[in-house]
Amino acid sequence: MNDDIKNPAAPPTEAVLEVRGVRRAFKRPHGEPLVVLESVNLNLHKGEIIGLLGRSGSGKSTLLRIVAGLIRASEGEVIYRGQPLHGAAEGISMVFQSFALFPWLTVLQNVEAGLEAQGVPADEMRELALRAIDLIGLDGFANAYPRELSGGMRQRVGFARALVVNPSILLMDEPFSALDVLTAETLRTDFLDLWIENKLPIQAVLLVTHNIEEAVFMCDRILVFSANPGRVVAEIKVPFKHPRNRLDPRFRQLVDDIYSRMTVRAATGKATVLSIGERLPEVSTNLMAGLIETLASETYKGRADMPALAQALALEVDELFPLAESLQMLGYAELESGDVHLTPLGQQFALADTQVRKIGFAKQMLTRIPLAAHIKNVLDERPGHRAPAVRFLSELEDYLSDSAAEQTLSAVTMWGRYAELFIYDDAAEAFSLDMPEAETT
Repeated sequence: MNDDIKNPAAPPTEAVLEVRGVRRAFKRPHGEPLVVLESVNLNLHKGEIIGLLGRSGSGKSTLLRIVAGLIRASEGEVIYRGQPLHGAAEGISMVFQSFALFPWLTVLQNVEAGLEAQGVPADEMRELALRAIDLIGLDGFANAYPRELSGGMRQRVGFARALVVNPSILLMDEPFSALDVLTAETLRTDFLDLWIENKLPIQAVLLVTHNIEEAVFMCDRILVFSANPGRVVAEIKVPFKHPRNRLDPRFRQLVDDIYSRMTVRAATGKATVLSIGERLPEVSTNLMAGLIETLASETYKGRADMPALAQALALEVDELFPLAESLQMLGYAELESGDVHLTPLGQQFALADTQVRKIGFAKQMLTRIPLAAHIKNVLDERPGHRAPAVRFLSELEDYLSDSAAEQTLSAVTMWGRYAELFIYDDAAEAFSLDMPEAETT
């Protein structure tokens, strides 16, 4: 899928960075390597903000670290200033999701830290740092410590620290996602104002995000990533000039179109039978039940447009998609063309009482989630009906990264407890079919 939406503006001609056929795989103790990125290509031009959009597990942050020179690609190359990139690159700065400030240093000292590492003389370092602090709107807070600042102000320090070294390219790894909605919107708008007015030293921006509206609001082009492995499956040119109006029907339509593309892939990917090593989203059963009840309400009558639903529930794409996909995995909902709609089974769940819901949920887990059925079978066959969690974790690590395996086992544990399929004893780190005996005194 590579349907471009044409940008009426003349395209930039000079590429400041190129990614050519990048692949990134990690070795595992057993089984095939875990491929995080596959055959990724992109060009970043002067005057461009490119968004990398996708859900967790699509390798967006890994690609950003390859571009920054922090990790190496397994295959392919990054071309920066006409030369292959080897190691950390001068002229490329990064802003992280976490503020990552030194708590024992003042704002000024935090911003100076990068310059100090480059051996910049003290007087020049102080002048450059104060100028960056003023640019990003923190003048008056130079002597404050991070603990005295709000989240938004701490992230402004992160921006000042990245900009003070006068970079050509700014990499942003979900820089607004740790902030509340209003603070994130203010910081986004302030950054764009500086960008549009050419007050920033940077030539181009590469932004990792899972927020579709943020990508349409900020970016000139959006590269949509699939997951497991991450690869570019669509490139979208955003045709709107800055400043952009989120309420513009064309803006809303583009957001809706991107949701549609992502749900088409989600539906296609989950229509096949799952395997024991399929990654499960760590979504609580309370949220699943809440979404089913919301969809079954008179407001939605079983079907909802996902962008409108996300807005109504104050959810972002990384929260709504895993939730909707979990319902799809279990047979309670389907995703189609940007909509989520309940199946007849989902409608029955909405009307049922708690115990009937649990019985139905257990049945769906055993028939549609192979890992759950595998754990139950192992417990049934063992004389003591117990098995250590590490046994299943090591099996998952043949298919998934360590963190994904832990997340998947945590998800199936949470779901299995709700369905009363099995018990998990956290102290013993073991699954069983019997409730633990009460201690006697």
